[in-house]
Amino acid sequence: MGWKSRGSHTGCLFVCLLAIVVSYHLVQAQHCVWYGECQDVPNKEGKKYNCNYTGPPEPLPQEGHDLVMELCPGFDYGNVSLCCDVQQLQTLKGNLQLPLQFLSRCPSCFVNLMNLFCELTCSPRQSEFLNVTQFSSYMDPATKENKTNVLEVEFYIGQTFANAMYNACKDVEAPSSNEKALGLLCGKDAKDCNATNWIQYMFNINNGQTPFSIVPIFTDLPMRGMIPMNNATKGCNESLDDGSGPCSCQDCSLMCGPKPQPPPVQPPWTILGLDAMAVIMWVFYMAFLLIFIGAVLGAWCYRKRRILSEYGPILDSKTINSINGGIEDQGMASCCETLGERFENLLRVVFSRWGTLCVRYPLIVILASMVFIAACSSGLIYMKVIMDPVELWSSPSSQAREEKDYFDSHFGPFFRTEQVIITTTLNSSSIYSPYFGGPDVPFGAPLDKDVLHQVLDLQNGIEAIQAIYEHETVMLKDICLAPLAPYNNNCTILSVLNYFQNSHSVLDHHVGDEFYTYADYHTHFLYCVNAPASLNDTSLLHDPCLGTFGGPVFPWLVLGGYDATNYNNATALVITFPVNNYHNDTEKVNKALAWEKAFIKFVQGYNNTNLTISFSSERSIEDEINRESNSDIVTILISYFIMFVYISLALGHIQSFRRLLVDSKISLGIAGILIVLSSVTCSLGIFSFVGIPLTLIVIEVIPFLVLAVGVDNIFIIVQTYQRDERMPQEDLPQQIGRILGDVAPSMFLSSFSETVAFFLGALSVMPAVRTFSLFAGLAVFIDFLLQISCFVSLLGLDVKRQESNRVDILCCVKLNESNQHKSDGCLFRFFKSVYSPFLMKEWVRPIVIAVFVGILSFSIAVLNKVEIGLDQKLSMPDDSYMLNYFDNLSTYLHTGPPVYFVVKEGHDYKSLEGQNMVCGGVGCNNNSLVQQIYMASQIDNYTRIGFTPSSWLDDYFDWVKPQSTCCRVYNSSGQFCNASVVDKSCVRCRPLTTKGKMRPEDGDFMKFLPMFLSDNPNPKCGKGGHAAYSSAVDLIQNNTDVGATYFMTYHTILKTSPDFIDAMKKARMLADNITQSMGLEGKSYSVFPYSVFYVFYEQYLTIVEDTAFNLGMSLTAIFVVTLILLGFELWSAVVVSLTIAMILVNMFGVMWLWSISLNAVSLVNLVMSCGISVEFCSHIVRAFSISTKGSRVQRAEEALAHMGSSVFSGITLTKFGGILILALSKSQIFQIFYFRMYLAIVLLGATHGLIFLPVLLSYIGPSVNKAKVRATNNRYRGTERERILNF
Repeated sequence: MGWKSRGSHTGCLFVCLLAIVVSYHLVQAQHCVWYGECQDVPNKEGKKYNCNYTGPPEPLPQEGHDLVMELCPGFDYGNVSLCCDVQQLQTLKGNLQLPLQFLSRCPSCFVNLMNLFCELTCSPRQSEFLNVTQFSSYMDPATKENKTNVLEVEFYIGQTFANAMYNACKDVEAPSSNEKALGLLCGKDAKDCNATNWIQYMFNINNGQTPFSIVPIFTDLPMRGMIPMNNATKGCNESLDDGSGPCSCQDCSLMCGPKPQPPPVQPPWTILGLDAMAVIMWVFYMAFLLIFIGAVLGAWCYRKRRILSEYGPILDSKTINSINGGIEDQGMASCCETLGERFENLLRVVFSRWGTLCVRYPLIVILASMVFIAACSSGLIYMKVIMDPVELWSSPSSQAREEKDYFDSHFGPFFRTEQVIITTTLNSSSIYSPYFGGPDVPFGAPLDKDVLHQVLDLQNGIEAIQAIYEHETVMLKDICLAPLAPYNNNCTILSVLNYFQNSHSVLDHHVGDEFYTYADYHTHFLYCVNAPASLNDTSLLHDPCLGTFGGPVFPWLVLGGYDATNYNNATALVITFPVNNYHNDTEKVNKALAWEKAFIKFVQGYNNTNLTISFSSERSIEDEINRESNSDIVTILISYFIMFVYISLALGHIQSFRRLLVDSKISLGIAGILIVLSSVTCSLGIFSFVGIPLTLIVIEVIPFLVLAVGVDNIFIIVQTYQRDERMPQEDLPQQIGRILGDVAPSMFLSSFSETVAFFLGALSVMPAVRTFSLFAGLAVFIDFLLQISCFVSLLGLDVKRQESNRVDILCCVKLNESNQHKSDGCLFRFFKSVYSPFLMKEWVRPIVIAVFVGILSFSIAVLNKVEIGLDQKLSMPDDSYMLNYFDNLSTYLHTGPPVYFVVKEGHDYKSLEGQNMVCGGVGCNNNSLVQQIYMASQIDNYTRIGFTPSSWLDDYFDWVKPQSTCCRVYNSSGQFCNASVVDKSCVRCRPLTTKGKMRPEDGDFMKFLPMFLSDNPNPKCGKGGHAAYSSAVDLIQNNTDVGATYFMTYHTILKTSPDFIDAMKKARMLADNITQSMGLEGKSYSVFPYSVFYVFYEQYLTIVEDTAFNLGMSLTAIFVVTLILLGFELWSAVVVSLTIAMILVNMFGVMWLWSISLNAVSLVNLVMSCGISVEFCSHIVRAFSISTKGSRVQRAEEALAHMGSSVFSGITLTKFGGILILALSKSQIFQIFYFRMYLAIVLLGATHGLIFLPVLLSYIGPSVNKAKVRATNNRYRGTERERILNF
């Protein structure tokens, strides 16, 4: 018992001692290390040291309770005894304003950060984790008390807490700058930030905010008698006790789920590892050759066995097996043949009588033609030429055009861009050591300070440029984009020099001593590229990064040639001067144009051997295109001159040297050319009169087209006359009338086919193609009318001159009489006696078919490989300064054009539901607009969306929070009070209540939104929306509602036409998905993307369909017209259409071989080639269809002999000489899209029309029309003509 009693007493004693020890330590834990503020910190305005104090926590005065509730609600219990007074709480609130503005969009992140600073500043158990290591004495001048300043303190922080706080904040976005918020708060790029260096930076005395040194020590275990602060934290995916939800996916990757994956790239279509189209066409071609060669050999063996004629039983009209047997053998003509013959006869009679009339009364016809030409051409006084690329390439009814008009009318036109890209010839790259023992940072040559000074001189020189417009001086400041005007009239200049406030002195600013430089322009640059919106670089320099115009300068916009995000490695500097564009204000636009002209002249003349400068102005492309057009006038004139000379000389049929001056037809050739050109001016005049403007394509292409068609017809008329014999009792008017009756139906067939084809091409939605088709169709038809009237009359006069032995041109001079006799020309004799028989040889024809089908197979195989788009460099002259700019643009730039996702007017931003559909912060939908664009930026290689969008709505929510000092009003008037204003009458906009902390809705939303949009950023509030969003929100109904708005981001770098096309396509897909997820289908508004290049590249989204439609409509028109005008001969129309289709397909093969892309220019040429191909084909087919020879081979030979020479001498040789001159053009677009394509058109047309088509007709040509043969024989029976026909 005694021992047990003694044991009990001992146990009690132990417990008592333990309680005393614990109580002692608890008392120790409850004492402070500071309380109140003491002396001002030297050289840090507004900063004070804390006063050393080791007593227990002091009860907080009543006036501080609201601050505790706002900042540190965890301390609001009991009598609220803390280690800080009211002034320290107010200082804490001021210091937390910047983090609040950027991190409060993720509540758990900000609560953790507040927890850290609240524990540091006010915790009643400070002595557990704070250890004061340096003091200084201080006498309070007011109370005369001796106090002690705390100069340095060690802060023991749990590593677990630090990591958790960092993890909750690392993904938080800064919407206005498209950057991670930690990039603004960590002193380095967000990707280099971690839990340790973030806290170290916040407590670093050199960051400009910390008044005294705080040394963080990270440990989870007690150390040196200290217990680390390791409070509980909230993850970014957790809700808070006050009801705040978890952070959004944009600010918390844990809320996002798996990262989106782009769909797999569609593999190329292959067969056995080879291109599928190539394999298919190779198999097809081999199969065709086997079948075709087998059929040819079979037919040859069949003929040999029966010892038949060369042409075989199928072709010989003298055998019972012949399809082309005589009329007597084949019976009566069918109904369609009779109808065709009657229609043919009607055309022949009408044109014969008309030709006779024109030759009999030439002066009346010529005078009437001149009056008609003059009347039509008078419309040229109303001529307008479209120079605006938007009007030229984009239809007013197109989606991109309508979206552009919507954007311009609600937000103003996209600004005009003046840009300079600068590299240096100096090898001035350097190594910068930011601090003792730290890693070296390489700096590219353009970032050498001396180079930057020289670049700043250039930039200042551009700012000082003066232009004169109507006796008024125009400077950059008069036209530039100044987002903060009238409060801040500084121009927006996107330049690395704006990090240094465009000042030589700021660039030279440094802090250091004679031994070491602690901070200089290197330091400032490295900070600003990571925090471009910062108003204080937090180094010893404390210079702002924000541009002088009030907005951030993003490094990817002003630096080029760096790798990843190592901006310090930049090898080029980019300076951009955005200039205001004006909607429907010609006067202001002309001022901008005048300044741009002076800008171009200044930069071209700027001389600095250390700088290599490439540049562009908004007007540069249009200026260079105009210069290119003017420089090519001489080339075009030479081309036409060669064609004119050839036509004038080739029309004549010289009998002998003595009759050279008489038989030449120079005057008739010139007249024919003038008629062709007159048809062009008539077409231009008529459409100008009705208000349809011209384009450069019309002016450059249509003369070529009409000259091809017109000259071909001229040669056919003249050469047919030259080969004709006048019949007995037939005078000249009757002879020419008869000739016109023979050839005019063929001319009418080709001309009318082309006219209808071109007019159907005007159904195209592409303005350039539509305008060309209209002008071309009318010009071709007028040309035909003038040729069968005016030219026929002139031909009659010229024949009378020739028959009276009068000299050409000098028709008053008459030579002595000499014998005239008709003879065939050399070319005709060559075609008739040499070429046609050779081509129709039995062994030649299979080779021709095999070669041409092989070419067709190749062209089909590469059809889908023709590149789509137009490299803008091709539109520039060879010596253009823009070529160097384009090269540097693709070499150095790291970001693409801005893209705006526009929400049309109609969305309800005042309701919580409407806000959640759009915003990207806490509580917003996971498929909201901002969230979807953010997710798209995560797979930028696929979507070509490069960055998170800037969101005015999210920044507005941060700005209007009652915890922030941004939104304040005068309590007397309710007017806005900027955060920089020091006035006790300024109170927060919304109460610091649970409801006040929620998002504004209904009336509150619109009450404060105009204030946000007019608030300029300042050091106390970086969220002001004036600079970033003043143009992004269209306020309507007297600022009582929100109309259209946009959310801006950037495309990734786009270098080629396919890049631009794909970027637009993906942006539209994203916008459609947003529209769908917001449930806007069927509503009056939607979401669409807009970028300045969309109107130019939209055409390429449907260029394949447009090409198929235009060419298909043209071929359909040619087929129908040919069917009718050839007397309803279906197979003839099929053959013509088939041959033209082959020419078009082979054009695509040439385009692939010759690197000619498919675009509006090449589409115009393809439509034109369709028309010109009619000239090569229709005359041959019609001559074949009316031939009365016995077999297909004979008919094909006759058609080629009679029409082939005219087609060859008319269209082929005429164009060939003129086209070759185009190769000398300085214009790349002329060399590629005119020289190459024109040459291909002529060569393919000539080879198909004069080689392939006759051979094809000899195999599968239509049977002879028995009614036409009978009518022809009856018409010429008993005449000399009968002998010629049967020869």
